[in-house]
Amino acid sequence: MDDRMAARMTGRPAVLRVTVLILLAMLAGCTSAPGSGPSPAPSGRSAAARWQPEPGTDWQWQLSGRLDPTVDAPVYDIDGFDHEAAQVKELHRKGRKVICYLSTGAWEEFRPDAARFPTAVLGKGNGWKGERWLDIRRTDVLEPLMESRISMCAKKGFDAVEPDNMDGYRNPSGFPLTAADQLRYNRLIARIAHRHHLAVGLKNDLPQIPELVEDFDFAVNEQCAQYEECEELTPFVKAGKAVFHVEYELPVTRFCAQSRKLGLSSLLKKYELGVWRERCPAAGA
Repeated sequence: MDDRMAARMTGRPAVLRVTVLILLAMLAGCTSAPGSGPSPAPSGRSAAARWQPEPGTDWQWQLSGRLDPTVDAPVYDIDGFDHEAAQVKELHRKGRKVICYLSTGAWEEFRPDAARFPTAVLGKGNGWKGERWLDIRRTDVLEPLMESRISMCAKKGFDAVEPDNMDGYRNPSGFPLTAADQLRYNRLIARIAHRHHLAVGLKNDLPQIPELVEDFDFAVNEQCAQYEECEELTPFVKAGKAVFHVEYELPVTRFCAQSRKLGLSSLLKKYELGVWRERCPAAGA
Protein backbone atom coordinates (compact mmCIF):
# COMPACT_ATOMS: atom_id res chain seq x y z
CA MET A 1 0.00 0.00 0.00
CA ASP A 2 1.55 3.36 -1.02
CA ASP A 3 1.76 6.53 1.15
CA ARG A 4 -1.16 8.23 -0.63
CA MET A 5 -3.55 5.37 0.22
CA ALA A 6 -2.31 5.33 3.82
CA ALA A 7 -2.91 9.07 4.15
CA ARG A 8 -6.47 8.80 2.83
CA MET A 9 -7.21 6.04 5.36
CA THR A 10 -5.85 7.95 8.38
CA GLY A 11 -8.63 8.80 10.85
CA ARG A 12 -11.24 6.57 9.20
CA PRO A 13 -13.06 3.90 11.23
CA ALA A 14 -11.06 0.74 11.85
CA VAL A 15 -13.70 -1.42 10.14
CA LEU A 16 -13.35 0.57 6.94
CA ARG A 17 -9.57 0.32 7.05
CA VAL A 18 -9.76 -3.45 7.48
CA THR A 19 -12.28 -3.74 4.64
CA VAL A 20 -10.04 -1.79 2.26
CA LEU A 21 -7.00 -3.86 3.22
CA ILE A 22 -8.89 -7.10 2.55
CA LEU A 23 -9.99 -5.84 -0.87
CA LEU A 24 -6.44 -4.83 -1.76
CA ALA A 25 -5.14 -8.25 -0.75
CA MET A 26 -7.78 -9.97 -2.86
CA LEU A 27 -6.88 -7.85 -5.91
CA ALA A 28 -3.17 -8.59 -5.46
CA GLY A 29 -3.92 -12.28 -5.31
CA CYS A 30 -5.88 -12.10 -8.59
CA THR A 31 -3.05 -10.42 -10.45
CA SER A 32 -0.49 -12.97 -9.34
CA ALA A 33 -2.50 -16.16 -9.57
CA PRO A 34 -0.63 -19.11 -11.06
CA GLY A 35 -1.20 -19.43 -14.79
CA SER A 36 -2.61 -15.91 -15.17
CA GLY A 37 0.49 -14.58 -16.94
CA PRO A 38 1.98 -15.50 -20.34
CA SER A 39 3.27 -19.02 -20.80
CA PRO A 40 7.00 -19.38 -20.19
CA ALA A 41 9.09 -19.45 -23.35
CA PRO A 42 10.99 -22.59 -24.40
CA SER A 43 14.54 -22.76 -23.03
CA GLY A 44 13.86 -19.76 -20.78
CA ARG A 45 13.31 -17.32 -23.68
CA SER A 46 10.57 -14.69 -23.70
CA ALA A 47 8.86 -13.09 -26.68
CA ALA A 48 10.41 -9.74 -25.76
CA ALA A 49 13.88 -11.30 -25.85
CA ARG A 50 13.55 -12.86 -29.30
CA TRP A 51 16.84 -12.59 -31.15
CA GLN A 52 17.17 -9.84 -33.77
CA PRO A 53 20.37 -10.08 -35.87
CA GLU A 54 21.66 -6.76 -37.13
CA PRO A 55 22.86 -5.93 -40.66
CA GLY A 56 26.47 -6.92 -41.30
CA THR A 57 26.52 -9.75 -38.73
CA ASP A 58 28.99 -12.43 -39.82
CA TRP A 59 27.75 -16.02 -40.13
CA GLN A 60 28.54 -19.61 -41.00
CA TRP A 61 26.17 -21.82 -43.03
CA GLN A 62 26.92 -25.53 -42.75
CA LEU A 63 24.36 -28.10 -43.90
CA SER A 64 26.64 -31.04 -44.72
CA GLY A 65 29.55 -32.89 -43.15
CA ARG A 66 30.57 -33.09 -39.52
CA LEU A 67 29.77 -29.88 -37.69
CA ASP A 68 32.83 -27.73 -37.06
CA PRO A 69 32.08 -25.54 -34.03
CA THR A 70 35.42 -23.70 -34.24
CA VAL A 71 34.61 -21.35 -37.13
CA ASP A 72 35.00 -17.78 -35.92
CA ALA A 73 31.49 -16.53 -36.65
CA PRO A 74 28.86 -15.25 -34.20
CA VAL A 75 25.98 -16.96 -36.07
CA TYR A 76 25.68 -20.58 -37.22
CA ASP A 77 22.97 -21.86 -39.56
CA ILE A 78 22.75 -25.68 -39.31
CA ASP A 79 20.29 -28.47 -40.09
CA GLY A 80 17.57 -28.81 -37.46
CA PHE A 81 17.04 -32.55 -37.86
CA ASP A 82 20.71 -33.52 -38.03
CA HIS A 83 21.85 -31.80 -34.84
CA GLU A 84 20.92 -32.36 -31.24
CA ALA A 85 20.41 -30.05 -28.30
CA ALA A 86 23.92 -30.77 -27.02
CA GLN A 87 25.47 -29.39 -30.22
CA VAL A 88 23.34 -26.28 -30.06
CA LYS A 89 24.34 -25.86 -26.41
CA GLU A 90 28.03 -26.21 -27.32
CA LEU A 91 27.71 -23.41 -29.87
CA HIS A 92 25.92 -21.29 -27.28
CA ARG A 93 28.81 -21.85 -24.87
CA LYS A 94 31.08 -20.38 -27.52
CA GLY A 95 28.86 -17.32 -27.74
CA ARG A 96 27.14 -18.26 -31.01
CA LYS A 97 23.53 -17.77 -32.01
CA VAL A 98 22.17 -20.81 -33.86
CA ILE A 99 19.65 -20.93 -36.72
CA CYS A 100 17.64 -24.10 -37.38
CA TYR A 101 17.46 -24.98 -41.08
CA LEU A 102 14.17 -26.62 -42.12
CA SER A 103 12.41 -27.17 -45.41
CA THR A 104 8.89 -25.79 -45.04
CA GLY A 105 7.92 -25.53 -48.70
CA ALA A 106 9.14 -28.89 -49.98
CA TRP A 107 8.88 -32.51 -48.88
CA GLU A 108 12.10 -34.47 -48.30
CA GLU A 109 11.91 -38.24 -48.47
CA PHE A 110 14.88 -38.68 -46.13
CA ARG A 111 13.38 -36.88 -43.12
CA PRO A 112 12.07 -38.91 -40.15
CA ASP A 113 8.60 -37.39 -40.50
CA ALA A 114 8.32 -37.93 -44.28
CA ALA A 115 5.57 -40.56 -43.93
CA ARG A 116 3.31 -38.04 -42.19
CA PHE A 117 2.86 -36.05 -45.41
CA PRO A 118 -0.10 -37.33 -47.48
CA THR A 119 0.54 -37.93 -51.18
CA ALA A 120 -2.09 -35.34 -52.09
CA VAL A 121 0.16 -32.46 -50.94
CA LEU A 122 3.28 -33.67 -52.80
CA GLY A 123 3.97 -31.97 -56.11
CA LYS A 124 6.75 -32.00 -58.67
CA GLY A 125 10.42 -32.31 -57.84
CA ASN A 126 12.17 -29.09 -56.87
CA GLY A 127 15.49 -29.97 -58.53
CA TRP A 128 17.04 -31.77 -55.55
CA LYS A 129 17.04 -35.54 -55.28
CA GLY A 130 14.25 -36.89 -53.08
CA GLU A 131 12.50 -33.51 -52.73
CA ARG A 132 9.09 -32.38 -54.00
CA TRP A 133 7.20 -29.11 -53.74
CA LEU A 134 4.33 -28.95 -51.25
CA ASP A 135 0.81 -27.71 -51.89
CA ILE A 136 1.07 -24.75 -49.55
CA ARG A 137 -2.65 -24.04 -49.98
CA ARG A 138 -3.32 -27.06 -47.75
CA THR A 139 -2.58 -25.38 -44.46
CA ASP A 140 -5.02 -27.74 -42.75
CA VAL A 141 -2.48 -30.49 -43.42
CA LEU A 142 0.78 -28.55 -43.33
CA GLU A 143 0.30 -26.30 -40.28
CA PRO A 144 0.45 -29.13 -37.68
CA LEU A 145 3.40 -30.70 -39.49
CA MET A 146 5.35 -27.44 -39.54
CA GLU A 147 4.32 -26.70 -35.96
CA SER A 148 5.91 -30.00 -34.97
CA ARG A 149 9.12 -29.24 -36.84
CA ILE A 150 9.49 -25.74 -35.47
CA SER A 151 8.66 -26.97 -31.97
CA MET A 152 11.56 -29.42 -32.37
CA CYS A 153 13.89 -26.49 -33.10
CA ALA A 154 12.70 -24.64 -30.00
CA LYS A 155 13.10 -27.69 -27.77
CA LYS A 156 16.67 -28.17 -28.99
CA GLY A 157 17.44 -24.60 -27.96
CA PHE A 158 17.84 -22.95 -31.36
CA ASP A 159 17.53 -19.18 -31.55
CA ALA A 160 15.90 -18.94 -34.98
CA VAL A 161 14.52 -20.83 -37.96
CA GLU A 162 15.55 -20.69 -41.62
CA PRO A 163 12.48 -22.04 -43.49
CA ASP A 164 13.57 -23.12 -46.98
CA ASN A 165 11.68 -23.43 -50.28
CA MET A 166 9.43 -20.49 -49.52
CA ASP A 167 8.85 -19.50 -53.16
CA GLY A 168 6.98 -22.44 -54.67
CA TYR A 169 4.60 -20.05 -56.47
CA ARG A 170 7.51 -18.99 -58.72
CA ASN A 171 8.34 -22.56 -59.70
CA PRO A 172 6.65 -25.43 -61.61
CA SER A 173 5.38 -27.01 -58.41
CA GLY A 174 2.59 -29.09 -59.92
CA PHE A 175 -0.01 -26.90 -58.19
CA PRO A 176 -1.62 -23.62 -59.34
CA LEU A 177 0.01 -21.61 -56.56
CA THR A 178 -0.42 -17.85 -56.54
CA ALA A 179 1.50 -15.00 -54.94
CA ALA A 180 -1.39 -14.65 -52.47
CA ASP A 181 -1.05 -18.32 -51.52
CA GLN A 182 2.65 -17.78 -50.85
CA LEU A 183 2.12 -14.66 -48.75
CA ARG A 184 -0.45 -16.45 -46.62
CA TYR A 185 1.79 -19.49 -46.12
CA ASN A 186 4.97 -17.53 -45.42
CA ARG A 187 3.18 -15.46 -42.80
CA LEU A 188 1.84 -18.65 -41.24
CA ILE A 189 5.38 -20.02 -40.91
CA ALA A 190 6.53 -16.74 -39.35
CA ARG A 191 3.67 -16.84 -36.82
CA ILE A 192 4.47 -20.41 -35.85
CA ALA A 193 8.14 -19.53 -35.28
CA HIS A 194 7.20 -16.51 -33.20
CA ARG A 195 4.77 -18.58 -31.12
CA HIS A 196 7.80 -20.64 -30.14
CA HIS A 197 9.79 -17.47 -29.39
CA LEU A 198 12.15 -18.07 -32.32
CA ALA A 199 13.36 -15.49 -34.82
CA VAL A 200 12.57 -16.42 -38.42
CA GLY A 201 14.22 -15.59 -41.74
CA LEU A 202 12.68 -15.05 -45.15
CA LYS A 203 14.45 -17.34 -47.63
CA ASN A 204 14.79 -15.86 -51.13
CA ASP A 205 11.25 -14.84 -52.39
CA LEU A 206 12.56 -11.42 -53.36
CA PRO A 207 9.37 -10.10 -55.03
CA GLN A 208 7.42 -10.34 -51.77
CA ILE A 209 9.99 -8.67 -49.52
CA PRO A 210 8.02 -5.37 -49.30
CA GLU A 211 4.97 -7.25 -48.01
CA LEU A 212 6.89 -9.61 -45.71
CA VAL A 213 9.71 -7.57 -44.20
CA GLU A 214 7.59 -6.76 -41.13
CA ASP A 215 6.74 -10.44 -40.58
CA PHE A 216 10.33 -11.73 -40.60
CA ASP A 217 13.36 -10.98 -38.43
CA PHE A 218 16.09 -11.41 -41.05
CA ALA A 219 16.56 -12.69 -44.60
CA VAL A 220 18.60 -15.49 -46.15
CA ASN A 221 19.52 -15.19 -49.81
CA GLU A 222 21.38 -17.21 -52.40
CA GLN A 223 23.07 -15.66 -55.42
CA CYS A 224 21.48 -12.22 -55.49
CA ALA A 225 24.76 -10.84 -56.87
CA GLN A 226 24.93 -13.37 -59.69
CA TYR A 227 21.38 -12.49 -60.74
CA GLU A 228 21.77 -8.76 -60.01
CA GLU A 229 19.02 -8.73 -57.39
CA CYS A 230 20.78 -7.67 -54.19
CA GLU A 231 19.25 -4.21 -54.01
CA GLU A 232 15.84 -5.86 -53.61
CA LEU A 233 16.98 -6.96 -50.12
CA THR A 234 17.56 -3.43 -48.83
CA PRO A 235 14.16 -3.19 -47.04
CA PHE A 236 15.52 -5.66 -44.48
CA VAL A 237 18.70 -3.65 -43.94
CA LYS A 238 16.76 -0.40 -43.66
CA ALA A 239 14.59 -2.08 -41.01
CA GLY A 240 17.73 -2.97 -39.02
CA LYS A 241 17.51 -6.67 -39.93
CA ALA A 242 20.39 -8.82 -41.16
CA VAL A 243 20.56 -10.26 -44.67
CA PHE A 244 22.61 -13.49 -44.63
CA HIS A 245 23.80 -13.91 -48.22
CA VAL A 246 25.87 -16.48 -50.13
CA GLU A 247 27.28 -16.76 -53.63
CA TYR A 248 28.51 -20.01 -55.15
CA GLU A 249 29.93 -19.15 -58.55
CA LEU A 250 31.25 -15.57 -58.32
CA PRO A 251 34.62 -14.76 -56.72
CA VAL A 252 34.48 -12.41 -53.75
CA THR A 253 36.00 -9.65 -55.89
CA ARG A 254 32.78 -9.62 -57.92
CA PHE A 255 30.30 -9.06 -55.10
CA CYS A 256 31.90 -7.98 -51.82
CA ALA A 257 32.15 -4.26 -52.62
CA GLN A 258 28.43 -4.11 -53.34
CA SER A 259 27.65 -6.28 -50.30
CA ARG A 260 29.49 -3.87 -48.01
CA LYS A 261 27.68 -0.92 -49.59
CA LEU A 262 24.28 -2.56 -49.11
CA GLY A 263 25.01 -3.88 -45.60
CA LEU A 264 24.71 -7.59 -46.46
CA SER A 265 26.39 -10.42 -44.53
CA SER A 266 28.00 -12.14 -47.50
CA LEU A 267 29.98 -15.36 -47.95
CA LEU A 268 31.34 -17.43 -50.80
CA LYS A 269 30.34 -21.07 -50.28
CA LYS A 270 30.35 -24.32 -52.24
CA TYR A 271 27.02 -25.83 -53.24
CA GLU A 272 27.28 -28.67 -50.73
CA LEU A 273 27.40 -26.09 -47.90
CA GLY A 274 30.12 -27.82 -45.94
CA VAL A 275 32.56 -26.20 -43.51
CA TRP A 276 34.51 -24.19 -46.10
CA ARG A 277 33.66 -20.54 -46.52
CA GLU A 278 35.32 -17.36 -47.74
CA ARG A 279 34.36 -14.10 -46.09
CA CYS A 280 34.38 -10.77 -47.77
CA PRO A 281 37.61 -8.95 -46.84
CA ALA A 282 37.33 -5.88 -44.66
CA ALA A 283 37.00 -2.56 -46.42
CA GLY A 284 40.40 -1.36 -47.64
CA ALA A 285 42.00 -4.82 -47.21
